[in-house]
Amino acid sequence: MTDQVPFFDGHNDVLLRLVGLTDNDPAGLFLNGGTKNHIDLPKATSGGLGGGFFAVFTPNRQSMGGLDDAMNGESYDVPLPPEVPYLDSLPHVMAMAALLFRIERRSEGKVKVCRTAAEITACLEKGVLAAVLHIEGTEAIDNRLNALEVLYQAGLRSLGPVWSRPNRFGHGVPFRYPSSPDTGPGLTELGKDLIRACNELGVMVDLSHLNEAGFWDVAEISDAPLVATHSNAHAICPHARNLTDKQLDAVRDTGGMVGINFATSFLRPDGQTTDDTGLDVVLRHVDYLVQRVGLDSVGFGSDFDGATIPGEIGTAAGLGSLRDAMVRHGYDGPTLNQLCHGNWVRVLERTWGG
Repeated sequence: MTDQVPFFDGHNDVLLRLVGLTDNDPAGLFLNGGTKNHIDLPKATSGGLGGGFFAVFTPNRQSMGGLDDAMNGESYDVPLPPEVPYLDSLPHVMAMAALLFRIERRSEGKVKVCRTAAEITACLEKGVLAAVLHIEGTEAIDNRLNALEVLYQAGLRSLGPVWSRPNRFGHGVPFRYPSSPDTGPGLTELGKDLIRACNELGVMVDLSHLNEAGFWDVAEISDAPLVATHSNAHAICPHARNLTDKQLDAVRDTGGMVGINFATSFLRPDGQTTDDTGLDVVLRHVDYLVQRVGLDSVGFGSDFDGATIPGEIGTAAGLGSLRDAMVRHGYDGPTLNQLCHGNWVRVLERTWGG
């Protein structure tokens, strides 16, 4: 039954939303619901969200203001904040990772932090929410990469070397429209060392916030599939955050993955941020990416709790509307299985080694 096909999601920011709440029991709120967040356990269960990458992200002390509000108009270029210092980032990363483990511990078996592809598959079959610990922006990793070793042992299996702001590992891609992703220098020498260390450990490297030079640096160094967990097709939406055809071809050639981002500013050809965005735009990216990189290399990376998404989806509870739209569009059951979760399991099995 297509309405029972679970989604495995390439990216969400719900941990950031939870730690920002004044309530002293964010784990309980996630498990029991009661927030306006896109994801909690009841919403995930209702919509068939079987799991995904739970991002740990350190915000700047100074607010960027309304990022989504700034991504409107015929063109825009949102100023980025400076790098977050290591000593600011480390306790924040520890708190968010601890929150995910606390959610797992208190879930009575309904949430599991997964470290292997086999564990994800078992969770999807049993209806357990499969969570992968991901770091978006590696400011909390020291120059000797000691924290990487410790975080790996704790459960880290995916990281993005940068969020869009620069750090000592590399340079991110700005929130700029219209724009090429070729916006400056790529990885630093320390950043290249980080990629090699991730390959050695079996940590997936996420390309979504790297600029084009950084993308090609990873492509040259890495022996793992190239993966962009939450990015779209630049040919449809010419936003700097999206991937060019040349980048997509490189993803295809390594047997990698692209997770389609629900953020409307990365979906719409006009780059605007509005929930009044139809699912036909999502399907246009699905069609384009399937044609360009192949059916085996396309999935979803919602950016739930980190972006304005189409109103027809709304929250994780509304994923059925996308499932239904895909069926009406002509995607059959086996294809839905690949796009909604099977391709993610495949690429993680290759990257993690099991």
